[in-house]
Amino acid sequence: MLSIQNLSKTYGNGIQALTDVSLEIPKGMFGLLGPNGAGKSTLMRTLATLQESDSGSIALDELDVLRDKESVRRVLGYLPQEFGLYPRVSAEKMLDHFAVLKGITDAGQRKQTVQDLLQMTNLWEVRKQKLGTYSGGMRQRFGIAQALLGEPKLIIVDEPTAGLDPEERRRFLNLLSAIGEEVVIILSTHIVDDVGETCGSMAIIDGGRVLRTGAPAMLIAELKGCIWTTAMTEKGTDLFNADEAQSSWTVISTRKLGGRTVYRVYSEGSPGDGFEPAEPNLEDVYFSTLKREQ
Repeated sequence: MLSIQNLSKTYGNGIQALTDVSLEIPKGMFGLLGPNGAGKSTLMRTLATLQESDSGSIALDELDVLRDKESVRRVLGYLPQEFGLYPRVSAEKMLDHFAVLKGITDAGQRKQTVQDLLQMTNLWEVRKQKLGTYSGGMRQRFGIAQALLGEPKLIIVDEPTAGLDPEERRRFLNLLSAIGEEVVIILSTHIVDDVGETCGSMAIIDGGRVLRTGAPAMLIAELKGCIWTTAMTEKGTDLFNADEAQSSWTVISTRKLGGRTVYRVYSEGSPGDGFEPAEPNLEDVYFSTLKREQ
């Protein structure tokens, strides 16, 4: 269990990155969902012992994360949004090097560990290949391999599927799901589908504050009967004026379809004629939460 209590952080330029953040994160996949600039990366760096907070506490089981950083690092796996690799070194040699840094000094144990992780991440066949030749998805899977060194209790991944093609994204999420049965994995992202497909619990964060927490299915169920749709052309219809739509309704998302704009609207009752009820989804949860906090 990872327990975060009343965590706050203000940078020197006056930006309040985190404000009184409290979360209880159990073993398994946990999604941290929010737009760019929401405070996700600040929270991840603090959990990874890479920066200090101004106030609050973090406990990983019996470990005090903010005070006992060295002990935390021994049980931490971290895949940041951007990480550098030596392009002319093979995956096998680089992972062996990381294993030494992680404290696996026995050569036989280290060789077996490297082999197991490369096989787990489906990189065994390309283990001799230079990292500079790897695709984006292969690099991310290598990043997870290094994060798994030392049998971590906490794994943090920050925007891991950004830029991946659909096949690599699916392979990567499947890998995370398989790992997440035994440890705490925090998936920090702005991609709603990544959380909905893999996480048993989640939080929505924006402006450095936690806005909603819960299981994705539970949060979706809370919107039952509150999501409505309608469509109109650029010039509107007999029923609606497109220019007034945004101010008249709580519009949570729009999309273009066949020359028309489809509006998804939050309302506890029917907004009026021309609307149809819609089944809510996690994107509705996300956008309606952000919209209602504005």
